[in-house]
Amino acid sequence: MPIYTRFGDKGKTALHTGKTVSKASTRVEAYGNLDELNSFLGVVLFELKDKKIKAEILQIQNDLFEIGANLAGPGEKGYSGFGEKLKKRVLEFEKTIDVLTNKLPKLKNFILPGGKTGSLLHYARTVSRRAERRTVALAGKEEVLEEVLIYLNRLSDLLFTFARYINYKEKQKETIWTTKP
Repeated sequence: MPIYTRFGDKGKTALHTGKTVSKASTRVEAYGNLDELNSFLGVVLFELKDKKIKAEILQIQNDLFEIGANLAGPGEKGYSGFGEKLKKRVLEFEKTIDVLTNKLPKLKNFILPGGKTGSLLHYARTVSRRAERRTVALAGKEEVLEEVLIYLNRLSDLLFTFARYINYKEKQKETIWTTKP
Protein backbone atom coordinates (compact mmCIF):
# COMPACT_ATOMS: atom_id res chain seq x y z
CA MET A 1 0.00 0.00 0.00
CA PRO A 2 1.51 3.37 -0.94
CA ILE A 3 1.90 6.07 1.73
CA TYR A 4 0.24 8.63 -0.54
CA THR A 5 -3.42 8.54 -1.56
CA ARG A 6 -3.76 11.93 -3.30
CA PHE A 7 -7.00 12.35 -1.32
CA GLY A 8 -5.57 15.30 0.62
CA ASP A 9 -4.13 17.15 -2.36
CA LYS A 10 -6.97 19.69 -2.24
CA GLY A 11 -6.67 20.35 1.50
CA LYS A 12 -9.27 17.84 2.64
CA THR A 13 -9.04 14.80 4.89
CA ALA A 14 -11.42 12.09 6.05
CA LEU A 15 -12.33 11.52 9.69
CA HIS A 16 -12.87 8.01 11.08
CA THR A 17 -16.56 8.40 10.38
CA GLY A 18 -15.82 8.89 6.68
CA LYS A 19 -16.86 12.55 6.80
CA THR A 20 -14.60 14.80 4.70
CA VAL A 21 -13.36 18.00 6.36
CA SER A 22 -10.82 20.73 5.67
CA LYS A 23 -7.32 20.07 6.95
CA ALA A 24 -7.64 23.52 8.55
CA SER A 25 -10.67 22.48 10.63
CA THR A 26 -10.59 22.88 14.40
CA ARG A 27 -10.82 19.11 14.82
CA VAL A 28 -7.86 18.37 12.54
CA GLU A 29 -5.91 21.19 14.24
CA ALA A 30 -6.60 19.60 17.64
CA TYR A 31 -5.47 16.09 16.79
CA GLY A 32 -2.64 17.43 14.63
CA ASN A 33 -1.20 19.20 17.66
CA LEU A 34 -1.40 15.93 19.59
CA ASP A 35 0.54 14.29 16.78
CA GLU A 36 3.18 17.01 16.96
CA LEU A 37 3.46 16.57 20.73
CA ASN A 38 3.76 12.83 20.31
CA SER A 39 6.55 13.25 17.77
CA PHE A 40 8.42 15.70 19.98
CA LEU A 41 8.15 13.33 22.92
CA GLY A 42 10.10 10.91 20.71
CA VAL A 43 12.92 13.47 20.64
CA VAL A 44 12.70 13.77 24.44
CA LEU A 45 12.92 9.98 24.77
CA PHE A 46 16.14 9.99 22.77
CA GLU A 47 17.80 12.31 25.31
CA LEU A 48 16.29 10.97 28.55
CA LYS A 49 18.35 8.75 30.81
CA ASP A 50 15.80 8.23 33.62
CA LYS A 51 14.18 4.83 32.98
CA LYS A 52 10.98 5.52 34.96
CA ILE A 53 10.30 8.79 33.18
CA LYS A 54 11.12 7.16 29.83
CA ALA A 55 8.55 4.45 30.53
CA GLU A 56 5.97 7.06 31.51
CA ILE A 57 6.58 9.13 28.37
CA LEU A 58 6.24 6.02 26.22
CA GLN A 59 2.86 5.37 27.86
CA ILE A 60 1.91 9.02 27.28
CA GLN A 61 2.72 8.58 23.59
CA ASN A 62 0.31 5.66 23.46
CA ASP A 63 -2.32 7.71 25.32
CA LEU A 64 -1.92 10.56 22.83
CA PHE A 65 -2.53 8.19 19.92
CA GLU A 66 -5.75 7.02 21.55
CA ILE A 67 -6.85 10.58 22.30
CA GLY A 68 -6.07 11.59 18.72
CA ALA A 69 -8.10 8.67 17.41
CA ASN A 70 -10.95 9.71 19.70
CA LEU A 71 -10.82 13.27 18.34
CA ALA A 72 -10.66 11.98 14.75
CA GLY A 73 -13.89 10.05 15.25
CA PRO A 74 -16.57 12.59 16.16
CA GLY A 75 -19.80 10.98 17.22
CA GLU A 76 -18.14 7.61 17.73
CA LYS A 77 -18.47 6.34 21.25
CA GLY A 78 -14.98 4.84 21.17
CA TYR A 79 -14.20 1.80 23.19
CA SER A 80 -16.01 1.32 26.46
CA GLY A 81 -14.20 2.83 29.39
CA PHE A 82 -12.00 5.35 27.54
CA GLY A 83 -13.08 8.19 29.82
CA GLU A 84 -12.42 6.02 32.88
CA LYS A 85 -8.99 5.11 31.56
CA LEU A 86 -8.14 8.81 31.19
CA LYS A 87 -9.42 9.54 34.72
CA LYS A 88 -7.10 6.82 36.04
CA ARG A 89 -4.16 8.24 34.09
CA VAL A 90 -4.82 11.74 35.50
CA LEU A 91 -4.71 10.31 39.04
CA GLU A 92 -1.43 8.59 38.17
CA PHE A 93 -0.07 11.91 36.85
CA GLU A 94 -1.07 13.68 40.05
CA LYS A 95 0.59 11.03 42.22
CA THR A 96 3.80 11.27 40.17
CA ILE A 97 3.74 15.07 40.32
CA ASP A 98 3.34 14.95 44.11
CA VAL A 99 6.13 12.38 44.61
CA LEU A 100 8.61 14.24 42.40
CA THR A 101 7.68 17.68 43.75
CA ASN A 102 8.46 16.47 47.28
CA LYS A 103 12.01 15.65 46.09
CA LEU A 104 12.55 19.11 44.58
CA PRO A 105 13.41 22.47 46.11
CA LYS A 106 10.28 24.51 46.80
CA LEU A 107 9.26 26.62 43.83
CA LYS A 108 8.98 30.26 44.93
CA ASN A 109 9.39 32.04 41.59
CA PHE A 110 8.78 31.53 37.92
CA ILE A 111 11.72 29.75 36.31
CA LEU A 112 13.18 29.90 32.83
CA PRO A 113 13.58 26.70 30.83
CA GLY A 114 17.12 25.38 31.08
CA GLY A 115 19.32 22.31 30.88
CA LYS A 116 19.42 20.19 27.74
CA THR A 117 16.86 17.53 28.57
CA GLY A 118 14.98 19.88 30.88
CA SER A 119 14.54 22.38 28.05
CA LEU A 120 13.25 19.64 25.77
CA LEU A 121 10.68 18.72 28.41
CA HIS A 122 9.71 22.38 28.80
CA TYR A 123 9.27 22.60 25.03
CA ALA A 124 7.08 19.48 25.13
CA ARG A 125 5.08 21.21 27.89
CA THR A 126 4.43 24.22 25.64
CA VAL A 127 3.35 21.99 22.75
CA SER A 128 1.09 20.18 25.21
CA ARG A 129 -0.47 23.50 26.25
CA ARG A 130 -1.07 24.40 22.60
CA ALA A 131 -2.67 21.00 21.98
CA GLU A 132 -4.86 21.63 25.01
CA ARG A 133 -5.89 25.09 23.71
CA ARG A 134 -6.79 23.65 20.31
CA THR A 135 -8.81 20.88 21.93
CA VAL A 136 -10.60 23.41 24.14
CA ALA A 137 -11.42 25.39 20.98
CA LEU A 138 -12.86 22.22 19.45
CA ALA A 139 -14.85 21.52 22.63
CA GLY A 140 -16.39 25.00 22.26
CA LYS A 141 -17.86 23.91 18.92
CA GLU A 142 -18.34 20.16 19.16
CA GLU A 143 -18.52 17.44 21.78
CA VAL A 144 -15.21 16.40 23.31
CA LEU A 145 -14.85 14.06 26.27
CA GLU A 146 -14.28 16.12 29.40
CA GLU A 147 -11.64 13.59 30.46
CA VAL A 148 -9.58 14.47 27.37
CA LEU A 149 -9.45 18.12 28.46
CA ILE A 150 -8.51 17.18 32.02
CA TYR A 151 -5.82 14.76 30.79
CA LEU A 152 -4.22 17.39 28.56
CA ASN A 153 -4.28 19.97 31.34
CA ARG A 154 -2.58 17.65 33.81
CA LEU A 155 -0.12 16.40 31.19
CA SER A 156 1.49 19.82 30.89
CA ASP A 157 1.82 19.95 34.69
CA LEU A 158 3.52 16.56 34.60
CA LEU A 159 5.92 17.63 31.84
CA PHE A 160 6.81 20.76 33.86
CA THR A 161 7.54 18.58 36.89
CA PHE A 162 9.60 16.16 34.78
CA ALA A 163 11.66 19.09 33.47
CA ARG A 164 12.37 20.35 36.98
CA TYR A 165 13.15 16.85 38.26
CA ILE A 166 15.53 16.00 35.41
CA ASN A 167 17.36 19.31 35.87
CA TYR A 168 17.60 18.59 39.60
CA LYS A 169 19.01 15.10 38.97
CA GLU A 170 21.45 16.44 36.38
CA LYS A 171 22.50 19.26 38.75
CA GLN A 172 21.28 21.94 36.37
CA LYS A 173 20.58 25.09 38.38
CA GLU A 174 17.15 26.61 37.86
CA THR A 175 17.24 30.16 36.52
CA ILE A 176 14.76 32.43 38.27
CA TRP A 177 12.80 34.76 36.01
CA THR A 178 13.41 38.39 36.89
CA THR A 179 12.34 41.66 35.35
CA LYS A 180 14.79 44.44 34.60
CA PRO A 181 13.74 48.02 35.42
